Amino acid sequence: MSGTLRDGARVLIVDDQEANVLLLERILRGAGYRDISTTTDPREVLELFGRFEPDIVLLDLQMPRLDGFEVMRRLQFLAPSNDYRPVLVLTADVTQETKRRALAGGAKDFLTKPFDADEVVLRIGNLLETRRLHRRLRGQNELLEERVRERTFELEESQIETLDRLALAAEYRDDATGRHTLRVGRMASLVAAELGLSEHVVQVIGRAAGLHDIGKIGIPDQILLAPRKLTTEEFEVVKTHTGIGARILSGSRSPLLQTAERIAWSHHERWDGTGYAGLAGEAIPLEGRITTVADVFDALTQPRPYKEQWPIERGVAEIRSLSGSHFDPQVVDAFLSVENKDLDLPVPA
Repeated sequence: MSGTLRDGARVLIVDDQEANVLLLERILRGAGYRDISTTTDPREVLELFGRFEPDIVLLDLQMPRLDGFEVMRRLQFLAPSNDYRPVLVLTADVTQETKRRALAGGAKDFLTKPFDADEVVLRIGNLLETRRLHRRLRGQNELLEERVRERTFELEESQIETLDRLALAAEYRDDATGRHTLRVGRMASLVAAELGLSEHVVQVIGRAAGLHDIGKIGIPDQILLAPRKLTTEEFEVVKTHTGIGARILSGSRSPLLQTAERIAWSHHERWDGTGYAGLAGEAIPLEGRITTVADVFDALTQPRPYKEQWPIERGVAEIRSLSGSHFDPQVVDAFLSVENKDLDLPVPA
């Protein structure tokens, strides 16, 4: 082991015999170790371990008040599970049972009393070298994991961007501004937050809700853009956009796209079961119930080829009046709470 590594290594010596402590300290300093902490009271080990953060612990087994086996048991709760922090046992008892207990308790090696100076230096050096290699490997693994996370994030963002652009292309066909997806996503995230969902879930719903109408890309223009009331047959074609959207988004392992798939499929369901697929109540995914309110509110308060926009106050009143029939009452309450905070609800057209 190089002198530089010895200078930087922190060694904790625990032995109730002062003579043993002084001998070990003299051997280690003679070998180039500088950062050494010692104690003859095993009850001080936990405090010393936390403050000194040793790279290796030299631990006597037979001590009064607290033996080495109990000290090792307590140390296991302090050191991180992925950290190699070796314990080198000091003992005059070389029986197999003692060795077995010590190894089972966390010891990595043994020093037999009386000490041989060369053996002390070699065994400590070997254990510290193993710790150094372990830390280097752990650092490389952490770097690799971080790169994998970054790459996964980049791939997911690329997929989402592609889908966002598809959704925007679909929206431009019946929304001159192409901002419907943004407004619905923003409102859905505000309502989700008001319902007390976690920050992560709120972010996922806000992003996924913007993809709710991606299936419109499969609806013919002469139906989607018709400036009149649709025929029954035409409306049945429009209703297929939920299934089209769900199929476009299906099969992904991404939680965000899985959420978007559920929203695309369920955002025209109604609380009373009179929606497209006939789902009712809590059988409708929560993210779908949230997006339904956001989608209808935006549709009411923005101009469309088949209708003029309503004032926000009228749109809010309509949402309130449909609580318990079209909409989940709890979601409506959350929507009204958001609205009552005087937020600038719609994204400007």
